Amino acid sequence: MSRARFRVSEGSPQALGPTADAGGVNFALYAPNAERVEVALFEADGRRETGRIVLPEFTDEVWHGYVHGIGAGQLYGYRVHGPYEPAAGHRFNANKLLVDPYARLLRGDLQWNPAHFGYKLDENDDADLSFDETDSAPFTPKCVVTEPGGGRKSIFSSRRREWKQVAWADTVLYEAHVKGFTQLHPGVQHRQRGTIAGLGNPKVIEHLVKLGVTSLELMPIHAFYDDSYLVDKGLSNYWGYSTLSFFAPANRYLSSGELSEIRTAVGRLHDAGIEVILDVVYNHTAEGNQRGPTLSFRGIDNAAYYKLADDPRFYFDTTGCGNTLNLGNPRVLQLVADSLRYWVQEFGIDGFRFDLASTLARDERAFAPASNFLSALRQDPVLSSVKLIAEAWDLGADGYQVGNFPPGWSEWNGRFRDDVRGFWRGEEGYLAAIAGGLLGSAELFDKGGRRPWSSVNFVTAHDGFTLADLYAYNDKHNEPNGEGNADGHDDNRSWNCGAEGPTDDQAILDLRDRMRRNQMAMLILSQGTPMLLMGDEQGRTQQGNNNAYCQDNDITWMRWQDIGPREEAFREFVTGLLRVRRSRPLLNQPRFLHGEDVGGAKNVIWLRADGKEMQPDDWLNSINRSVALLLRARHGKPLLMLLNAYHEGVSFKLPKSPTGSWRLIVDTEHGTIEPRNAAAASDDLIISGRSLVLYEAARP
Repeated sequence: MSRARFRVSEGSPQALGPTADAGGVNFALYAPNAERVEVALFEADGRRETGRIVLPEFTDEVWHGYVHGIGAGQLYGYRVHGPYEPAAGHRFNANKLLVDPYARLLRGDLQWNPAHFGYKLDENDDADLSFDETDSAPFTPKCVVTEPGGGRKSIFSSRRREWKQVAWADTVLYEAHVKGFTQLHPGVQHRQRGTIAGLGNPKVIEHLVKLGVTSLELMPIHAFYDDSYLVDKGLSNYWGYSTLSFFAPANRYLSSGELSEIRTAVGRLHDAGIEVILDVVYNHTAEGNQRGPTLSFRGIDNAAYYKLADDPRFYFDTTGCGNTLNLGNPRVLQLVADSLRYWVQEFGIDGFRFDLASTLARDERAFAPASNFLSALRQDPVLSSVKLIAEAWDLGADGYQVGNFPPGWSEWNGRFRDDVRGFWRGEEGYLAAIAGGLLGSAELFDKGGRRPWSSVNFVTAHDGFTLADLYAYNDKHNEPNGEGNADGHDDNRSWNCGAEGPTDDQAILDLRDRMRRNQMAMLILSQGTPMLLMGDEQGRTQQGNNNAYCQDNDITWMRWQDIGPREEAFREFVTGLLRVRRSRPLLNQPRFLHGEDVGGAKNVIWLRADGKEMQPDDWLNSINRSVALLLRARHGKPLLMLLNAYHEGVSFKLPKSPTGSWRLIVDTEHGTIEPRNAAAASDDLIISGRSLVLYEAARP
């Protein structure tokens, strides 16, 4: 291995990561506690290390140097020297090849080996205090120097001119997995199935357009690896919530190995009017706790990149994944902001959903709405103009912060999910809760000038049952995960409708269909931003698995062929609901509705089944499971929604229509949307058990 073949000069500390130009590459790495940093260069196949270059300068806590005679395509990694003193929070080990936090592309996959650990592996609780000298380079992905420009070319302005993002008020999210969505699609070429290129396939895009969603929210595509304990069981980290690099995409999702594949797919989705949201994991990294591997941040500067516990040998962890990224450190915050801007400017990404976002807003230990992270994004000229969605909880003290993120953010509304599930299962005491949810959960979000779109409403997501399974299983069935069915949530508020799992009983199947229609109707007809889960529109099942994070197979993949008449009908029902939402502005109001006067009548009136207005005692009556909602506006036709979660029919006395009659728009009992020959509603109407109907004022 040569150490003298490359000429090295001072370079610059300004642009972190590798910056290539015609003469060579500038490397810059933030590592304030390191004693020396080497760039290890590798041959094109990544197998042989061809040189190590010591970065000659240390400026403002950044190690930097300019290596002449190399360029784009060069493979490299870092070896960082410093004290190995776990008790003081330092875990430097130059025997471990480290991934550059700013690498735009990785070559090769991580191959699990004991060499990845900075200490000698054994069962001793104090094993991490030992030191291991084995070289990890043969088993570690190599960083790739990419073409000059990258995110710094900034296509942001031109992208804005060419593509107009979907207004928040019109947004309908569709959460999907890159591989799961396209792996079985017959219209996608085999080599592109399960990849980002597959997302750009016209047939895949056509499904989204016909359905009526506006925004594709992709589960993590940042580089991640398969945890060793999953590999040992023949499983994989399917979901990808174990980030190794915040800039580089996961190689498994690139059919071509080229970054241009992402630009092409995003461009095609934009051409069809579909925006792209990325689910991002900046709360923790793939390195785990003190017993985890040394792959990047831990070996670069453990005490700088991570939040440490009072005993700095250990980590302050609010994520349940072993560590917490230290966003209280301005340089680490810069890393995250640079990463976000890179994805917006280089690829045209339209927004981000932040996993365990409460952790990101903890400068020290406690959540703060004015934290460094939230304040930085709010003032950033690029990031403040894209969609920002918080998963507003974590596993730390006071981690549940739904409703407490600042203006400009939207939040996953987990309460909406739980309340709607409980109400339609027929449980007592949910009427007031679902009433609030139908109007955008103003009690949580109506402050600081926030709008109803701040509430991202959902009834299912990647974590938990699919909609089909929600009404096919009372209990989780996670045995394939290899944890004795001990993993996953136990409180699912699900109902098998009379049989656990698949059945041929037509009465049960019909009931399951009705329950699914109720959930979809509540989701799509509520104020706020609806989010659908991939495949719920056509009955995707995970066979009762409510924690399928490790199932990269037909348990989780979207089934595209052999969709029976029952599922085709349900897909048409969902499509119809979204059409109704788009065409009735009353279902998507720009401001919260509190019963204000509109032309001599209140814009919101809640009615009992006997036609009288709901009183405080009615809301407190825990056995009450039926209600009517009358919506009015200065312009547009009034809407009347009737809900009955009882198991048997309820007779409703309808209010007088201001136009003379009520016309049926949605009926979850029969699965109809705007039926052509529906008779006008009479003054008294029986709403079947477990049903929802929506009427619109119309001329006789």
